[in-house]
Amino acid sequence: MELKETTVILASGSPRRIDMLRADGIEPVIVKPDCAEDIHMALHPRQEVMALALRKNLRALDMLRERGTLPLEGVILSADTMVVLNGRAMGKPRDEADAVRILNELNGRWHTVCSGACISRLSDGRRIVFWQGTDVQFRTYTREDIEAYVATGEPMDKAGAYAIQGGFAPYVRQTWGPLDNVIGFPYEEIKNILKQW
Repeated sequence: MELKETTVILASGSPRRIDMLRADGIEPVIVKPDCAEDIHMALHPRQEVMALALRKNLRALDMLRERGTLPLEGVILSADTMVVLNGRAMGKPRDEADAVRILNELNGRWHTVCSGACISRLSDGRRIVFWQGTDVQFRTYTREDIEAYVATGEPMDKAGAYAIQGGFAPYVRQTWGPLDNVIGFPYEEIKNILKQW
């Protein structure tokens, strides 16, 4: 299956994920799942992002059914991303001070961007959930660098408080793994999986 040949429902309001699909010539149907993003059990970060991706996917499916707008064909794509430093999840910053704290902890260090994704095929209910990791190393930067970046507002809705394709790009020393996974979600792997369906 090719994404361009079917209806793509994106269970996310993420501008990065929307842009990635549009850049590939796909205009997705956007459904923002109204579900909690907390997990009340001890899970490894890769398990947590997969669980949340599945939750969002199932909720988007329910919302489409409730509205009476569920197509007979197509796929629902959902994802969740977190930054992991030494086994500890670094979520989205609560406020500017929290963004400064997160970026200070990541300063000059390797960390892993861990994304969970869920794909559901509407024609037969087939579903797959997987995760992908990308390691990122930052250069050393100053407190002034951090505060100037946080003042732009860019980090406030992003896991790990940065956009690798945005204003923080100059502070990335190297990456190991798929870059799309850091920008928005593991899009190339999603396409590869769908080609085998």
